[in-house]
Amino acid sequence: MLQFTTQEMAAIRQKASHSLLEQIIDDNKVVLTSDTLVPPDARATWNLYYFCPEHGVRLIWDRNKPTEHVCPADGAILTGEPYNGAWWRGLNGLNAKACNDLGLLWQITQEKQYLNKVKEILLGYAEFYPDYEEHGGIPYNGPGKANSQTLCEANCNIDFARGYDFIKEQLTSSEQYYIEQRLLKEGAEFLMRHRSDQLHNHEMKISATIGVIGLILNEQGFIDFAVNTQYGLKYQLEHGVKGEGLWFEGSIHYHYYALQALLNFEKMACKTEHSLLLHPNFYRMLAFPLKLLSNTGDFPRLNDCIAGQEKLSHNHLFEFAYREFKDPLFASALKNIYLNSDRNNIEALLYGADFLPDAEQLRCHSIHAEQTGITIMHESSNENMLLVKHSTYGGEHDHYDRLGLIICRNGKEILPDLGTTGYGAELHYGYYKNTLTHNTLAVEQGNQPPSKPSVNHFKKQAEFTWLDVQTDWCGKLPIVDSHTIVQWDEDAYRDIYFRRQILWLGDVAIEFNHINNPHLKALDLIWHIRGVHSGLNKENECDNPMLGALARMTGTHSKTIHQHHLLTYEIEGQESFKQQLFVDHEVELLSGYAPDNPAVSDLAYSIVRSHQETLKVAMVHNLSADLALSVANLVWRENGVSLQITRHNKIQSIDISYADAQVIFS
Repeated sequence: MLQFTTQEMAAIRQKASHSLLEQIIDDNKVVLTSDTLVPPDARATWNLYYFCPEHGVRLIWDRNKPTEHVCPADGAILTGEPYNGAWWRGLNGLNAKACNDLGLLWQITQEKQYLNKVKEILLGYAEFYPDYEEHGGIPYNGPGKANSQTLCEANCNIDFARGYDFIKEQLTSSEQYYIEQRLLKEGAEFLMRHRSDQLHNHEMKISATIGVIGLILNEQGFIDFAVNTQYGLKYQLEHGVKGEGLWFEGSIHYHYYALQALLNFEKMACKTEHSLLLHPNFYRMLAFPLKLLSNTGDFPRLNDCIAGQEKLSHNHLFEFAYREFKDPLFASALKNIYLNSDRNNIEALLYGADFLPDAEQLRCHSIHAEQTGITIMHESSNENMLLVKHSTYGGEHDHYDRLGLIICRNGKEILPDLGTTGYGAELHYGYYKNTLTHNTLAVEQGNQPPSKPSVNHFKKQAEFTWLDVQTDWCGKLPIVDSHTIVQWDEDAYRDIYFRRQILWLGDVAIEFNHINNPHLKALDLIWHIRGVHSGLNKENECDNPMLGALARMTGTHSKTIHQHHLLTYEIEGQESFKQQLFVDHEVELLSGYAPDNPAVSDLAYSIVRSHQETLKVAMVHNLSADLALSVANLVWRENGVSLQITRHNKIQSIDISYADAQVIFS
């Protein structure tokens, strides 16, 4: 066995608790208590088709109902494709996971039922795998054999390989040859043919699987392809990690997904010459995102992030990381992970240190990561937070929302980033990825093209934080070394300039938006609030004028705003939330409702609409319990702004100079 030495396995047997063994059995109950079922042909498709098209929630998978798929939101039964094929993809995943888990269980308990189940599964797939027809059609993805995308193939094959490593010594030489030739080598060679020349988390996963199979079978050609070739693991590490240490795709979920692939390989390679642990970007990838925790206790759901993927739950990364690096930061990550669960799990058993130090819990804090393109402003006494996304476009899993905002009040997201749902659901491409469903600027209701925002000024002092960022579409679009599908409107955004400045005072956030619109395009500045509009007048009801992502908006009201307007929202479990809107030209204010995530409830949308050649819009977000807090006498100057803010019946004047980021209070 490659994964563990005889001595290591003996120590694992001694440490394994009865409750953990019971948990492993329970996690694999479906496979253990059912006849072994392997698809005889290429009927399995994609797990991300297994979502309700209406609510965007994952369907309930039932081993005994391969043609009936239940939505947990309303109990509706969905039938036919794409759900049947996705059901079989779910089965493949359970079978693959069982190979790894039950192979470990065999090593610990020496009970033959676990050995026999792994053997049945591996021989079953080895029988059919060479004859599975290539099939695919998934956006951004290469084809699969057992499944319909190359990534899924890699995810299943790595668990087949690890399970094989656990039981190999119990197989006859003919059984070993049959599995190695018809499943493992066949799978690795298929993955080698279909790994793409791009930076991408998929290529990390694919390379890791090829490398693990190479290590187990002692196939040097597989290992070299996985590790040392262009777009292999080393190349991805050197070119895919940007700025302060975030994976270029900009999604914290996909950052850790790519890192998971790297650790899958490293856990096998750490005792060999092929280890990548000492590469400086290995540590940076582990450490940096921990600085981006929101004050909700989760990671912000930037870009593609399905519900649940925002959780800090990565014991499969940080148990191994703490053992290898002994960094207190990783002990703190484990402290957070185990706040609501004990440390009795497979990762701690196999890769964890015997004892963890009494580490500090990770919490939200302010950070300005200029190269990565994320700024967080945090006020700890009332748990208020604002995040600005000013990163460069990162490809497939990015969303079209440069200079987008997230705002939390009292530890609750009230201007959220929605993340997304299963990619096979209409809501993914039809709603969640789009510019109109983010707190940013949309032009002609189309998606923002790629751009490269820049920071004009950042200043943090005891009394305030000032951030001045901008982006534009005035020249050639930036290119990312990753496959993309054009889902943006380059013509609509041509020559648009968008500057967003934030004055953060802890209990109030004031944003100043400056837009140059030389071709008089239709501008929409969007804010969506996790609450309910208060004070909408029936006389302002209107038909929904929005197209595309917000064509589904309901309860629309339209009002003309000349200089100033107060917006109020009812927030569940909190005081009302108030915004003040200031504009330098007459604009339309469109209000309405469109889906939250999951799509079982709605957000309140407020959209400022204009065709002005130049437009200045300020929005005041009152994050305090003082509902009387207000801003007045806001005056724009050529290169600055002045205003007065009233708190607790005290008036304070603020004068801001854009050129040198001077903020003067009086």
